[in-house]
Amino acid sequence: RHFWGWLNAVFNKVDYERIQAVGPDRAASEWLLRCGALVRYRGYQKWQQDYNGLPTGPLGKYKIEAINATDSCIMYRGFDYLDGLEHVTEIKLQKCIYIQDECLQRLSETKNLQKSLLQLKIISCGNVTDKGIIALHKLTNLEYLYLSDLPGIREKERTVHVLQQALPNLELELDLE
Repeated sequence: RHFWGWLNAVFNKVDYERIQAVGPDRAASEWLLRCGALVRYRGYQKWQQDYNGLPTGPLGKYKIEAINATDSCIMYRGFDYLDGLEHVTEIKLQKCIYIQDECLQRLSETKNLQKSLLQLKIISCGNVTDKGIIALHKLTNLEYLYLSDLPGIREKERTVHVLQQALPNLELELDLE
């Protein structure tokens, strides 16, 4: 188990030179796919899941529109890859064992995501607590938030109230015990 944690940390190490060389969307795609997540590009229906099948072509042609991080090993350490993404409208974090409050805080402080992100789903991420969910209030354009199977949420009513105060247009769907 220790070995896998170390390997996942290696997969999440940010390569800033790579971001400079190939652009933020390509570099983030490589990071996400390396960690087992899927990406969908603007103008395409198909999810990209094969690292070796990443599309080639002119730099900047493929813009990440959606991220499905189900069962992936993405962790806080790699979140700098999200900084340059300008077109991400939806993110799904499901069964992500390394996702914790700090990750959600980092997500909500990412300027481009504050503008572009419309839908967020957080499902079965056991390290997420009320603190992380409340931090999402900075995602001012968020239209839809789905929360399910989050045992770390202890003050559901208060958390929902804080989010609804901060984001009055947010559609919040809960499947929490």
